[in-house]
Amino acid sequence: MRFLDLAVILAYLIAITWFGARFRKGQTNLGDYFLGSRSAPWWAIALSIVSAETSTLTIVGTPGLSFAGNLGFLQLVFGYLLARVAVSILFLPHYFRGEMFTAYELMRRRFGERMRRFTAAIFLVTRALAEGVRVFAISLVISIVLGTGETASIILIVCLTLFYTFEGGMTAVIWTDVAQMCLYVAGAVVSLFVILAKIPGGWTHVLAVAADAGKLQVFDFRFSPTMEFLSRKYSFWAGLVGGCFLTMASHGTDQLMVQRLLSARNQVESRRALLSSWLVVFFQFSLFLAIGVLLFVYYRDTHLVRPTVLDRIYPEFVWRHLPVGVAGLVTAAILAAAMANLSAALNSLSSTTVIDFVRPFWVRTRHGGAIPDALALKLARGMTIVWGVVLVAVGMLARHWGSVLESGLSIASVTLGLLLGVFLLGVLTQRVRERAAIFGVVAGLAAVLYVRFATPIAWTWWVLIGSVVTFFAGFAASFLEPGTAEVSK
Repeated sequence: MRFLDLAVILAYLIAITWFGARFRKGQTNLGDYFLGSRSAPWWAIALSIVSAETSTLTIVGTPGLSFAGNLGFLQLVFGYLLARVAVSILFLPHYFRGEMFTAYELMRRRFGERMRRFTAAIFLVTRALAEGVRVFAISLVISIVLGTGETASIILIVCLTLFYTFEGGMTAVIWTDVAQMCLYVAGAVVSLFVILAKIPGGWTHVLAVAADAGKLQVFDFRFSPTMEFLSRKYSFWAGLVGGCFLTMASHGTDQLMVQRLLSARNQVESRRALLSSWLVVFFQFSLFLAIGVLLFVYYRDTHLVRPTVLDRIYPEFVWRHLPVGVAGLVTAAILAAAMANLSAALNSLSSTTVIDFVRPFWVRTRHGGAIPDALALKLARGMTIVWGVVLVAVGMLARHWGSVLESGLSIASVTLGLLLGVFLLGVLTQRVRERAAIFGVVAGLAAVLYVRFATPIAWTWWVLIGSVVTFFAGFAASFLEPGTAEVSK
């Protein structure tokens, strides 16, 4: 072990944990804990959105995609831009009408309490599974660095992140996201130039070799009437349409993202944070795909044997081939991305549990009485611990689920379409009521599960299919309900 690298990593872990825990001061109610008192500036929220959107899956998984394939993953990012515009127009105005803590309170206003619990439960299950994959992804890095088993690595990273999230709430999440995102982007830039310096001939040689191997291809416009194009994960159509619906669902209905948008001072700043975050996302994906191309050229020139699991190729290169000190910095950067996303997941899971399940139950059983602020804060912190334990368990199971990047995205794609479909029913229609909306969700789930297990259609299309089926099935069912009348939004 190289003690300078380990010292850098240890210093980072101590510093970020201390930094996040400092934000406990001044918290007196759920608004302070879950929304950071709506005091964060738009640019900090924008960086926090990016940090949650990219995470360790991007750092660990994206270089492997371009190493084995090409730059086609970038096609999804163009769909991300369209989605941000749609979310800012369709959903943000509703989220800033009155005080809201979670996305699913909108479902209560529109359809009723059952739909609120239904959609909140979908989020809790999906986020726990997807975040478990991310926890496992970072355990790959820790196990490489410390030589520990994956189980010990999972427990270590969750416990450290849990501590400052428990203490600092959403304010800690946002500001540690800002610090950690700056660190992991800087680490990626450093590693890119270090890898480039190891390749004789520099960029000229890299571009020549990569072009011959087809690594520089970005767009795939192939379209066939036989629907064969639906089986390709990364094409222009899958990126533009599938990426758009995936991001509309995640940024418009997933509490992990919506909680950040709700933390803005007002709707204007929330929209500004959302739209500006796309530029950073595009830069980040381009950066990590470029690292994968450089690694391909380096491995080819030096005749190195690539790792059996491609998700390990970037972290293994960092630890084994970068100079002492630099390896520690870049490894700390990868840990930063993991902790940033994990802290946000813990806070959003806790907020949804308390706001959408515990608080309504308290009101019903206490004849309308609200939870005292002091007790509400204790419940919020307690649920943060509970979800930390759950994510450790899911992270251990995720070791058998394949590529971390595609596993995380495909898990979310199964249910995000259902949420997007029912949210669109809520904001675009007036006649659909709760029972019809629930029917739409069930129909959408059946359609996605059929597509997932009985067809070759790629995961990039699942959100589109789920949302379309949910929307039209719910709308059609509204005509079969006796006494259906127009209802206000």
